[in-house]
Amino acid sequence: MPGLTSQINPIPAARVIARDADWTLNEFVCEAGPQDRPFEERHASVAIAAVLEGSFQYRCDSGRALLYPGAVMLGNFGACYECGHDHGSGDRCVSLQFSPALFEEIAASTAGSSRFRFTAAMLPALKSLYRPMAEMAALAANTQTPNRMTPNHMAVEELAIDMAEAVVEAVAGGNARSVLPSAADSRRISRVLRHIEVHAAEPLDLAGLAAVACMSKYHFLRSFRRITGVTPHQYLLGLRLHRAAERLCSSNDPVSAIAWDAGFGDLSTFNAGFRARFGASPGNFRSAHGRLIAA
Repeated sequence: MPGLTSQINPIPAARVIARDADWTLNEFVCEAGPQDRPFEERHASVAIAAVLEGSFQYRCDSGRALLYPGAVMLGNFGACYECGHDHGSGDRCVSLQFSPALFEEIAASTAGSSRFRFTAAMLPALKSLYRPMAEMAALAANTQTPNRMTPNHMAVEELAIDMAEAVVEAVAGGNARSVLPSAADSRRISRVLRHIEVHAAEPLDLAGLAAVACMSKYHFLRSFRRITGVTPHQYLLGLRLHRAAERLCSSNDPVSAIAWDAGFGDLSTFNAGFRARFGASPGNFRSAHGRLIAA
């Protein structure tokens, strides 16, 4: 199942949805059934897997569990585990794998210790996990068609970290740490905000923005959210949309040109984001508000 090494026959089909140097988001589809004997495997990374379909038995260093749709499978780095399908065939999961270094950083900030390890084999269907699990499932659905959607890398990375934080907090009993930003962090985030303003129409990612801040990606993301109240992707998206709205009201340039110049490589993405933010299509927004600024 959702580990990077597998000996179960048949081998689960793995499909990479998105990846970075220290995390990967995969979809795993397993067709094993009661006739297939489980083999012991080893987690090659820290694993957090949301079960979307089917059920299976899971045994690992932190216990045994029956996994079902809505539950989350947990795997510690280097731990041996075993999956079985004694009562039915097949399952489908969306699985996040984290490098030990990134997960230690997340755990240190969320649970208070970089040595944090999962003490349970799974989490049940929890309200705190509904949103990130739904977004992970949507990514899996939207990227499996022939004309597959290319997910926004920064947004997926933020989602991966959100999911890890929510899981760690749930396992740790909800005792997340709240640390006020330092003056140095505030200066660094201000530097990044100015950088984004200048380069908003260009391709940006967490690694590049974290380098501007001279922080690790995870520390940068947490500091940015704490100081601004939004994620870097949310801030960048809002800035692009507001610049596009201003230009819609002050020019007769084609909507496609405005979207492209603002930094959107896909017109449908721009239209959907604009409607969600302003409650109208770009064309209707221009018709309603353009004359006010032009007058």
